[in-house]
Amino acid sequence: MLLSITTTHGPAGDLGYLLHKHPDKFQSFNLSFGTAHTYYPEVGDGRCTACLLLDVDAVGLVRGRNPDQDFLLAQYVNDRPYVASSFLSVAIAQVFGSALQGRCKDRPELVTTPIPLEARLDVLPVRGGEGFLRAVFEPLGYEVEATHHPLDEKFPEWGESPYFSVTIRRTVPLSELLTHLYVLVPVFDARKHYFVGHDEMEKLLAKGEGWLARHPAKDEIARRYLGHRLSLYRMALSRLVEDEEPGDGDDETPANERAEQRLEKPLSLNDQRLGAVVAALRASGAKRILDLGCGEGKLLRELLGDRQFEEILGLDVSVRSLEIATRRLKLERLPDAQAKRLKLVHGSLTYRDRRLDGFDAAAVVEVIEHLDPPRLRAFERVLFECARPGTVVLTTPNREFNVTWDALPAGRFRHADHRFEWTRREFHEWATAVATRFGYAVRFLPVGPEHPEYGSPTQMGVFERG
Repeated sequence: MLLSITTTHGPAGDLGYLLHKHPDKFQSFNLSFGTAHTYYPEVGDGRCTACLLLDVDAVGLVRGRNPDQDFLLAQYVNDRPYVASSFLSVAIAQVFGSALQGRCKDRPELVTTPIPLEARLDVLPVRGGEGFLRAVFEPLGYEVEATHHPLDEKFPEWGESPYFSVTIRRTVPLSELLTHLYVLVPVFDARKHYFVGHDEMEKLLAKGEGWLARHPAKDEIARRYLGHRLSLYRMALSRLVEDEEPGDGDDETPANERAEQRLEKPLSLNDQRLGAVVAALRASGAKRILDLGCGEGKLLRELLGDRQFEEILGLDVSVRSLEIATRRLKLERLPDAQAKRLKLVHGSLTYRDRRLDGFDAAAVVEVIEHLDPPRLRAFERVLFECARPGTVVLTTPNREFNVTWDALPAGRFRHADHRFEWTRREFHEWATAVATRFGYAVRFLPVGPEHPEYGSPTQMGVFERG
C-alpha cells in the first residue's frame, strides 16, 4: 500500500524537515503488523515527493489464531496488505508522528505555513462509491481526482469493485493534511484491525477538533470511524454538537444558515415562508401541531403566538439546536399554561417514533433537502405512513429560482448542507407520488415573489389525508 505526498513549495528540502525524514535516505520501520518504508522518488528545485510504503504481514497477523470457520482462508486471503486502511493510519502516526502533531524543531515556522500539497493513495477501498469519497474530502477544501478500478477487466459480470486510486490537492499545513488522512482513511471501508472502544472515540474527537463538528458528513464519518458501535457514535456526536462554536454576527446561528439568510434577506423570504406555513396550518383547523426539524425555534415562536394551536411538539436531530430554541423561546420564563403547550424532543426523522403519533398536522419547513436521497424514503414512511397526521405542510427551495441571485455561484446550492434542491417539476412529481402512495391529496402553493420564468423561491406542498 502506497501513500505519496508531493509539494511544489520550495526549497524541496522543506518537506524533509516537516516529515523528519531526510530526502537522501531510504528508511524502514518495524511495526506490529509489518514494515513501513519511507523514501523520496523525486527531489527537485520546484517539486518534491515523499512516499510511505506499507508492507503488511498478513500471515504474521493471524499466525496462531483460530481461523474463521465459515471461510478457513479468510484471514489469509483478503485485501488488507494492498489497500489503504486503519493500518495506514497507524503507520502515519508512528512514522510521521512529529509531522502529524505539528512539530518541527529545525523549521518551526513551516508547521503552520499552508503549502501546496498533493496526496495520492493507491489503493483506497471506498464503501459508498465516488459520491461518498467526494462528500468527505471536498467540504474540507480538497480537489479530488479518483480513478475507479474494475474488480476484474476480464469478467465484467462480477460487478464493480470498491477500489479507487485517489489524489487530493489543497494548499494547507502538512499537519492538517496528515490529520485528515489519519482520521478519514479508515472511514471509507469502516474495517479497523483493532478493537474500537472509548479511547478511539477520544482519538476521533481530539484529531477532529476544529473541523469535524462543522463537516456536513460528520454523522457518517463518526459512525464508520467508531465501527458502527451505536453507543460510542451517539456519545461522539453529542460532544461534536456541543463543540460547534457560534459564528460571527448572530451569536448562535451556524455560518451556513447565516449565508442562506443573507441570500434571502432582500426578499424577507423567511418571514413570508413562516407566514405561509402558519396560515396553512390555521386553515386546516389543526390544534395539535408537529414541527419536524424545528431547528432553533423560529416557527415554534409563531405557533406559540396563535391560541388555535393547543399542543405543539418540536423535534430535531441536533441537541445544540434544541438548546438554542430553549433559550430563544425563554421556556423557563413562560407562564405555566403557555409552557404546557410546547414540548421539545430530540429525535430523527428517519426512524419510527411513537411520540409523533396522534397529531392533527405537521410542518416540515426547509428540511427534506438536508436528507440524503436514500434516507428520504425512510422519512416518507415515518411521516406519512406511521405518524400520519391529517395535514402536512412542507416547504423546500425551488432550484430554478437560484439563477436570479447574483451572490449565488452557478450550480451551487443555497446552503452547504443541502443534499439536493428540486425544480418545480421534480418537487411536484415527488409530492404527487408520496400523496398517492399514502392516501393523501396534495396542492401546491408558491412562497415569495414569483418570477415569470423561474417561479417563486420557495415551493410549498399541503398534503391532506383522504
